[in-house]
Amino acid sequence: MAAVSVWMVTPALARPVSYPDAWTVIEETDRQSTALWVHYTLTPKWSLGARSEWDRQQDFVFNGVQATYLAKRWFGENYQANLYAIGGAGIATAIDGAMGGSNASGFIGALADWETRRLFTSYRVRYLEAGDVGDNFVQAARLGFAPYEGDTGDLHTWLMVEVDHRPNNEDEIGVTPLIRFFKGAALLELGWSITDNEPLVNFTYRF
Repeated sequence: MAAVSVWMVTPALARPVSYPDAWTVIEETDRQSTALWVHYTLTPKWSLGARSEWDRQQDFVFNGVQATYLAKRWFGENYQANLYAIGGAGIATAIDGAMGGSNASGFIGALADWETRRLFTSYRVRYLEAGDVGDNFVQAARLGFAPYEGDTGDLHTWLMVEVDHRPNNEDEIGVTPLIRFFKGAALLELGWSITDNEPLVNFTYRF
């Protein structure tokens, strides 16, 4: 019963595989990229969607599809953990006078998280290859805690810090404190990179 309680009140809607027949809209802005991603959950383990991403550092836009697979889910007495594999393919196009034109592009990666009602940790890694247009590698870890425990339907608040590694950037290591709010089908994250003075704004809505 405790595992069910954790599942009901933690931010499951932020995950890349929801419940079958659900649609999820995700906007992501971090210190390097801005992305819009819409996905449909086909089965309890698979989601498929369209992704558009602007790499502001290297001046290219990726448009394509992304598939996500829930490889493993663990339930404990007072925790839940998840492991996902992701992959996508599409076209990357240079913008703002950048060299490279357009090129076929693809990416692979993985996501993992572990959480209780009060603690949260996650790790993600992804590599995107776009030939002459450019490439993009990122790995990031988060640690967070909830200052209070809310029930289902309440407004939930998490305080987090994200540390990312981007070897192509001038500042390879980034540190971003952020706050997460979620209630019902909506999630909002607001933060600021103290490394290079860039905002973090993430929004998720499931329907």
